[in-house]
Amino acid sequence: MPERRVTIGSTVGLHARPASIFVKAAAASPVPVTIGRPGGGQVDARSILAVLALGARYGEEVVLRAEGDGADSVLEELASLLAQDLDADR
Repeated sequence: MPERRVTIGSTVGLHARPASIFVKAAAASPVPVTIGRPGGGQVDARSILAVLALGARYGEEVVLRAEGDGADSVLEELASLLAQDLDADR
């Protein structure tokens, strides 16, 4: 199963607005995606409650996993999204 490790770039962490943007992008992907902490369990990236419950903070690393046709490109897109400060334009 392809995976990507990415460092959270949003200064507020993966909380509220950044989490919502990420979850919407994951839900729009053609393959199922999970997110979790390195060495920890994975949660459904389409679930805002599950993503918020991770409590991922700025500078922390998370692992994205996906399986199916196009998984690598989906992971690249989502990893790029998480690496940005999604709350910077507020």
